[in-house]
Amino acid sequence: MAVSKVAGVKLLDASADPDHHRCVLTLIGTPEAIVDGAMAVAREALERIDMRRHQGVHPRIGAVDVVPFIPFGDAAMSDAVETAHRFGRRFATETSVPVYFYGEAAISPKRRLLPYIRRGGYEGLAMKLQNPHWSPDAGRPVFLERWGATAVGARLPLIAFNINLESTDLDLARKIACELRESSGGLPAVQAIGLFLRSQNRVQVSMNITDYRKTSLRSVFDLVATRANALGVEIARSELIGLLPRDAMVDVKPEELKLKDFSEDRIIESHFSPF
Repeated sequence: MAVSKVAGVKLLDASADPDHHRCVLTLIGTPEAIVDGAMAVAREALERIDMRRHQGVHPRIGAVDVVPFIPFGDAAMSDAVETAHRFGRRFATETSVPVYFYGEAAISPKRRLLPYIRRGGYEGLAMKLQNPHWSPDAGRPVFLERWGATAVGARLPLIAFNINLESTDLDLARKIACELRESSGGLPAVQAIGLFLRSQNRVQVSMNITDYRKTSLRSVFDLVATRANALGVEIARSELIGLLPRDAMVDVKPEELKLKDFSEDRIIESHFSPF
Protein backbone atom coordinates (compact mmCIF):
# COMPACT_ATOMS: atom_id res chain seq x y z
CA MET A 1 0.00 0.00 0.00
CA ALA A 2 1.18 3.51 -0.85
CA VAL A 3 1.14 4.73 2.77
CA SER A 4 3.97 2.34 3.68
CA LYS A 5 6.30 4.61 1.71
CA VAL A 6 5.44 7.71 3.76
CA ALA A 7 7.81 8.36 6.66
CA GLY A 8 6.17 9.13 10.01
CA VAL A 9 2.83 7.50 9.19
CA LYS A 10 1.64 4.02 10.17
CA LEU A 11 -1.36 1.98 9.04
CA LEU A 12 -3.07 0.63 12.18
CA ASP A 13 -6.11 -1.13 10.78
CA ALA A 14 -8.01 -1.97 7.59
CA SER A 15 -11.62 -3.18 7.61
CA ALA A 16 -13.66 -4.23 4.58
CA ASP A 17 -16.54 -6.49 3.58
CA PRO A 18 -18.47 -7.23 0.36
CA ASP A 19 -21.84 -5.88 1.50
CA HIS A 20 -20.80 -2.41 2.61
CA HIS A 21 -18.30 -2.51 -0.28
CA ARG A 22 -15.95 -0.03 1.35
CA CYS A 23 -12.56 -0.15 3.02
CA VAL A 24 -11.97 1.76 6.25
CA LEU A 25 -8.32 2.54 7.01
CA THR A 26 -6.91 3.91 10.26
CA LEU A 27 -3.65 5.84 10.05
CA ILE A 28 -1.59 7.49 12.76
CA GLY A 29 1.06 10.15 12.35
CA THR A 30 2.21 13.65 13.18
CA PRO A 31 0.24 16.59 11.76
CA GLU A 32 3.15 17.23 9.40
CA ALA A 33 3.23 13.68 8.03
CA ILE A 34 -0.41 12.63 8.13
CA VAL A 35 -1.42 14.86 5.22
CA ASP A 36 1.15 13.14 3.01
CA GLY A 37 -0.05 9.74 4.26
CA ALA A 38 -3.69 10.54 3.60
CA MET A 39 -2.82 11.87 0.15
CA ALA A 40 -0.95 8.66 -0.69
CA VAL A 41 -3.95 6.52 0.31
CA ALA A 42 -6.42 8.79 -1.49
CA ARG A 43 -4.43 8.74 -4.71
CA GLU A 44 -4.27 4.95 -4.64
CA ALA A 45 -8.03 4.81 -4.05
CA LEU A 46 -8.64 7.04 -7.08
CA GLU A 47 -6.50 4.75 -9.20
CA ARG A 48 -8.40 1.63 -8.11
CA ILE A 49 -12.04 2.77 -7.75
CA ASP A 50 -14.50 3.76 -10.45
CA MET A 51 -17.79 4.97 -8.94
CA ARG A 52 -19.61 4.27 -12.19
CA ARG A 53 -19.29 0.57 -11.37
CA HIS A 54 -19.56 0.77 -7.59
CA GLN A 55 -22.46 -0.56 -5.54
CA GLY A 56 -22.78 -1.10 -1.80
CA VAL A 57 -25.33 -0.83 0.98
CA HIS A 58 -23.42 1.86 2.89
CA PRO A 59 -24.07 5.54 2.03
CA ARG A 60 -21.24 7.18 0.06
CA ILE A 61 -20.56 10.15 -2.20
CA GLY A 62 -17.27 9.20 -3.81
CA ALA A 63 -14.31 6.90 -4.26
CA VAL A 64 -12.61 8.64 -1.34
CA ASP A 65 -15.83 8.99 0.62
CA VAL A 66 -14.70 10.50 3.90
CA VAL A 67 -11.38 11.53 5.47
CA PRO A 68 -11.66 12.46 9.17
CA PHE A 69 -8.79 13.82 11.26
CA ILE A 70 -8.86 13.05 15.01
CA PRO A 71 -6.54 14.63 17.61
CA PHE A 72 -4.73 12.34 20.06
CA GLY A 73 -1.91 12.79 22.54
CA ASP A 74 -0.68 16.38 22.61
CA ALA A 75 -2.70 17.37 19.55
CA ALA A 76 -5.67 19.72 19.99
CA MET A 77 -8.87 19.89 17.96
CA SER A 78 -7.55 23.08 16.38
CA ASP A 79 -4.63 21.02 15.02
CA ALA A 80 -7.08 18.52 13.52
CA VAL A 81 -9.12 21.32 11.92
CA GLU A 82 -6.04 22.94 10.41
CA THR A 83 -4.83 19.58 9.12
CA ALA A 84 -8.23 18.74 7.64
CA HIS A 85 -8.33 22.06 5.78
CA ARG A 86 -4.76 21.61 4.55
CA PHE A 87 -5.47 18.11 3.26
CA GLY A 88 -8.86 18.97 1.75
CA ARG A 89 -7.57 21.96 -0.19
CA ARG A 90 -4.52 20.09 -1.42
CA PHE A 91 -6.61 17.07 -2.42
CA ALA A 92 -9.08 19.23 -4.34
CA THR A 93 -6.30 21.16 -6.07
CA GLU A 94 -4.29 18.11 -7.11
CA THR A 95 -7.17 15.84 -8.15
CA SER A 96 -10.07 18.23 -9.01
CA VAL A 97 -12.35 16.19 -6.69
CA PRO A 98 -14.90 18.49 -4.95
CA VAL A 99 -14.43 18.58 -1.16
CA TYR A 100 -16.92 19.35 1.62
CA PHE A 101 -15.66 20.12 5.12
CA TYR A 102 -17.68 18.67 8.03
CA GLY A 103 -17.54 18.26 11.80
CA GLU A 104 -15.30 20.74 13.61
CA ALA A 105 -13.73 21.58 10.23
CA ALA A 106 -17.08 22.68 8.75
CA ILE A 107 -17.03 26.09 7.12
CA SER A 108 -20.81 26.17 6.81
CA PRO A 109 -22.77 25.34 10.01
CA LYS A 110 -25.26 23.36 7.89
CA ARG A 111 -22.49 20.97 6.87
CA ARG A 112 -21.36 19.90 10.32
CA LEU A 113 -23.14 16.52 10.08
CA LEU A 114 -21.74 13.93 7.68
CA PRO A 115 -25.16 12.34 6.94
CA TYR A 116 -26.35 15.75 5.70
CA ILE A 117 -23.46 15.97 3.23
CA ARG A 118 -24.05 12.38 2.10
CA ARG A 119 -27.78 12.91 1.53
CA GLY A 120 -28.65 11.80 -1.98
CA GLY A 121 -25.46 9.77 -2.25
CA TYR A 122 -23.20 9.52 -5.25
CA GLU A 123 -26.24 9.00 -7.46
CA GLY A 124 -27.61 12.45 -6.58
CA LEU A 125 -24.28 14.27 -6.65
CA ALA A 126 -24.41 15.52 -10.25
CA MET A 127 -27.66 17.38 -9.61
CA LYS A 128 -26.50 18.57 -6.18
CA LEU A 129 -23.39 20.18 -7.66
CA GLN A 130 -25.57 22.24 -10.00
CA ASN A 131 -27.16 23.90 -6.97
CA PRO A 132 -25.18 27.00 -5.79
CA HIS A 133 -26.07 26.10 -2.20
CA TRP A 134 -24.02 22.90 -2.66
CA SER A 135 -20.90 24.50 -4.09
CA PRO A 136 -17.95 22.60 -2.56
CA ASP A 137 -15.76 24.14 0.15
CA ALA A 138 -12.65 23.28 -1.87
CA GLY A 139 -12.42 22.61 -5.58
CA ARG A 140 -14.85 23.42 -8.38
CA PRO A 141 -18.53 22.31 -8.55
CA VAL A 142 -17.81 19.79 -11.31
CA PHE A 143 -19.18 16.24 -11.24
CA LEU A 144 -16.44 13.71 -11.87
CA GLU A 145 -18.28 10.51 -12.77
CA ARG A 146 -15.41 8.25 -11.84
CA TRP A 147 -14.59 9.77 -8.45
CA GLY A 148 -17.56 11.74 -7.11
CA ALA A 149 -16.83 13.98 -4.12
CA THR A 150 -15.10 13.73 -0.74
CA ALA A 151 -16.04 14.80 2.80
CA VAL A 152 -13.09 15.91 4.94
CA GLY A 153 -13.56 16.57 8.64
CA ALA A 154 -12.15 16.97 12.12
CA ARG A 155 -13.85 15.27 15.04
CA LEU A 156 -13.53 13.32 18.26
CA PRO A 157 -13.01 9.56 17.92
CA LEU A 158 -16.26 7.84 16.98
CA ILE A 159 -17.07 4.15 17.26
CA ALA A 160 -18.34 2.42 14.14
CA PHE A 161 -20.38 -0.42 15.65
CA ASN A 162 -22.65 -2.85 13.79
CA ILE A 163 -25.10 -5.40 15.18
CA ASN A 164 -26.24 -8.27 12.96
CA LEU A 165 -29.66 -9.79 13.64
CA GLU A 166 -30.83 -13.37 13.04
CA SER A 167 -33.44 -12.06 10.63
CA THR A 168 -33.98 -11.07 7.00
CA ASP A 169 -36.56 -8.42 7.95
CA LEU A 170 -35.10 -5.13 6.71
CA ASP A 171 -38.07 -3.17 8.04
CA LEU A 172 -37.24 -4.46 11.52
CA ALA A 173 -33.62 -3.30 11.26
CA ARG A 174 -34.73 0.09 9.99
CA LYS A 175 -37.30 0.47 12.77
CA ILE A 176 -34.71 -0.32 15.44
CA ALA A 177 -32.23 2.07 13.81
CA CYS A 178 -34.85 4.81 13.84
CA GLU A 179 -35.43 4.28 17.58
CA LEU A 180 -31.69 4.40 18.20
CA ARG A 181 -30.57 7.49 16.32
CA GLU A 182 -30.48 10.86 17.99
CA SER A 183 -32.00 12.66 15.01
CA SER A 184 -35.21 10.64 15.50
CA GLY A 185 -35.36 11.26 19.25
CA GLY A 186 -33.27 8.25 20.26
CA LEU A 187 -29.96 7.98 22.09
CA PRO A 188 -27.57 10.95 22.24
CA ALA A 189 -24.62 10.86 19.84
CA VAL A 190 -25.93 7.85 17.89
CA GLN A 191 -26.34 7.67 14.13
CA ALA A 192 -27.97 4.48 12.83
CA ILE A 193 -29.36 2.86 9.69
CA GLY A 194 -30.77 -0.57 8.87
CA LEU A 195 -29.08 -2.60 6.11
CA PHE A 196 -29.47 -5.99 4.44
CA LEU A 197 -26.30 -8.08 4.18
CA ARG A 198 -26.70 -10.26 1.12
CA SER A 199 -23.56 -12.31 1.79
CA GLN A 200 -24.91 -13.35 5.22
CA ASN A 201 -28.64 -13.29 4.43
CA ARG A 202 -29.15 -11.17 7.55
CA VAL A 203 -30.06 -7.64 8.41
CA GLN A 204 -27.81 -5.26 10.30
CA VAL A 205 -28.22 -2.20 12.48
CA SER A 206 -25.21 -0.13 11.44
CA MET A 207 -24.17 2.67 13.80
CA ASN A 208 -21.75 5.46 14.46
CA ILE A 209 -21.46 6.44 18.11
CA THR A 210 -20.05 9.93 17.82
CA ASP A 211 -19.42 10.38 21.56
CA TYR A 212 -19.17 7.18 23.61
CA ARG A 213 -19.14 9.29 26.80
CA LYS A 214 -22.76 10.24 26.12
CA THR A 215 -23.97 6.81 24.98
CA SER A 216 -22.01 3.64 25.71
CA LEU A 217 -21.65 0.49 23.63
CA ARG A 218 -23.53 -1.39 26.34
CA SER A 219 -26.47 1.01 26.15
CA VAL A 220 -26.71 0.63 22.39
CA PHE A 221 -26.38 -3.16 22.48
CA ASP A 222 -28.94 -3.55 25.26
CA LEU A 223 -31.50 -1.42 23.44
CA VAL A 224 -31.09 -3.34 20.18
CA ALA A 225 -31.32 -6.66 22.04
CA THR A 226 -34.46 -5.56 23.90
CA ARG A 227 -36.23 -4.37 20.76
CA ALA A 228 -35.23 -7.44 18.72
CA ASN A 229 -35.95 -10.00 21.47
CA ALA A 230 -39.43 -8.55 21.96
CA LEU A 231 -40.16 -9.73 18.42
CA GLY A 232 -38.49 -13.11 18.87
CA VAL A 233 -35.29 -12.12 17.06
CA GLU A 234 -31.81 -12.85 18.43
CA ILE A 235 -28.57 -10.96 17.91
CA ALA A 236 -26.17 -13.00 15.78
CA ARG A 237 -23.06 -10.96 16.55
CA SER A 238 -21.68 -7.46 16.60
CA GLU A 239 -18.65 -6.02 14.89
CA LEU A 240 -16.32 -3.08 15.27
CA ILE A 241 -15.14 -1.21 12.19
CA GLY A 242 -11.76 0.34 12.82
CA LEU A 243 -10.51 1.06 16.34
CA LEU A 244 -11.94 2.50 19.54
CA PRO A 245 -10.66 4.27 22.68
CA ARG A 246 -9.84 2.08 25.69
CA ASP A 247 -12.35 3.93 27.89
CA ALA A 248 -15.18 2.74 25.65
CA MET A 249 -14.74 -0.83 26.92
CA VAL A 250 -14.26 -0.22 30.65
CA ASP A 251 -17.83 -1.20 31.59
CA VAL A 252 -18.35 -4.15 29.26
CA LYS A 253 -16.61 -7.29 28.02
CA PRO A 254 -16.40 -8.15 24.29
CA GLU A 255 -18.36 -11.38 24.80
CA GLU A 256 -21.22 -9.43 26.42
CA LEU A 257 -21.56 -7.55 23.14
CA LYS A 258 -21.15 -10.71 21.03
CA LEU A 259 -18.24 -8.81 19.53
CA LYS A 260 -16.26 -10.83 17.00
CA ASP A 261 -12.50 -10.78 16.46
CA PHE A 262 -11.76 -8.37 19.31
CA SER A 263 -8.20 -8.01 20.59
CA GLU A 264 -5.89 -5.45 22.18
CA ASP A 265 -4.97 -4.26 18.68
CA ARG A 266 -8.48 -2.80 18.32
CA ILE A 267 -7.70 -0.33 21.13
CA ILE A 268 -6.33 2.94 19.77
CA GLU A 269 -4.05 3.58 22.73
CA SER A 270 -2.28 0.23 22.25
CA HIS A 271 -0.59 1.79 19.21
CA PHE A 272 0.69 4.90 20.99
CA SER A 273 4.33 3.87 20.94
CA PRO A 274 7.03 5.41 18.76
CA PHE A 275 6.76 4.40 15.12
